[in-house]
Amino acid sequence: MPFFAGLDWAANEHAVCIVDERGDVKLRLVVKHTEEGLAGAVTTLRRFAEHEPLRVAIERPTGLVVDTLVEAGFHVVPIHPNVVKATRPRYSSVGAKSDPGDSYLLADLLRTDGHRFKTLKPLSDETKALRALVRTRDDLIAERVALANQLRALVESFWAGAACIFADIDLPIALAFLAKYPTPQHAERVGEKRLEAFLARNHYSGRRDAAELLARLKSAPSGKAGEL
Repeated sequence: MPFFAGLDWAANEHAVCIVDERGDVKLRLVVKHTEEGLAGAVTTLRRFAEHEPLRVAIERPTGLVVDTLVEAGFHVVPIHPNVVKATRPRYSSVGAKSDPGDSYLLADLLRTDGHRFKTLKPLSDETKALRALVRTRDDLIAERVALANQLRALVESFWAGAACIFADIDLPIALAFLAKYPTPQHAERVGEKRLEAFLARNHYSGRRDAAELLARLKSAPSGKAGEL
């Protein structure tokens, strides 16, 4: 006997419903969006895939939940939310929108109209590697932004000029400036010519000249810097 599963995705937990070929509910469960929760869901769903692959309907084609289900060998079938919305009136017994109701609707829609929807194909090794690189890059960018914000807050507390002289504090030239002049006292004797030499050595390509930058450096209030 074939079974059909519907998973209504949410941020912290997901509602799952499994129906048989007659549309009778065989299982309902709530899956927490954690590694342990998803692993437990896979174990439970495999009980309904002993004789043939279990098809799982979900309203999104990508994400950790989808990847987990595909890698576990389930046949994942994305169904657009607009399709689910258009179909809801025929399920009057489901009632108002709710997670359990939508998970049932997805499962039963897969049972009755599954031939209309395409099953996701497993990603190739090359695509998986590319996605891993993209995710790693996104993580690194987020970490860089967080560190830059921390650095700006720290520098603004005691050396406001260094925080505002260049547009972004994590630019190579801004970091080089901080390394050479780590405190206001170190920069007391910096004049226009010295700053010009520093800019040339560090290949400055901004639109402001040394005089403007020096004025911004010297006029910055102590404890808080403006934005260039």
